[in-house]
Amino acid sequence: MSRGELRFAGYAAVFDAVDRGGDVVRAGAFGALAGKQVPLLWQHRVDRPVGLVETLAEDARGLRVIARVSQRTAAGREAAAMLRAGALDGLSFGYRVKVARGERPRELVALDLVEVSLVAVPMQPLARVVAVEG
Repeated sequence: MSRGELRFAGYAAVFDAVDRGGDVVRAGAFGALAGKQVPLLWQHRVDRPVGLVETLAEDARGLRVIARVSQRTAAGREAAAMLRAGALDGLSFGYRVKVARGERPRELVALDLVEVSLVAVPMQPLARVVAVEG
């Protein structure tokens, strides 16, 4: 890890937990993630990238991410400072639905992952940063 970076791990999605919008992500929904690259954004804003997602993987709990926040931009410095202080620990993800079933809750069974974001209020309350380094 180079100077000016902060690394974190967490869950951008937690399986089988209904989110604030009435959706539930099912295991396997993200499909093949090996080699997939998505940006790390600040509050889902495509004009505010704050780093890079190093690792994306589904495990028994959900979509686990390991990412680096670059402090070369104002948004990156803000995100890193808030993570270090414990003032922000929410994670979220942007996606396109490929396959969904039912209503309330709507089961998301196949998704196209577009981005991962550090957020103040995650749609899924359990989607959180679990470790910070740097």
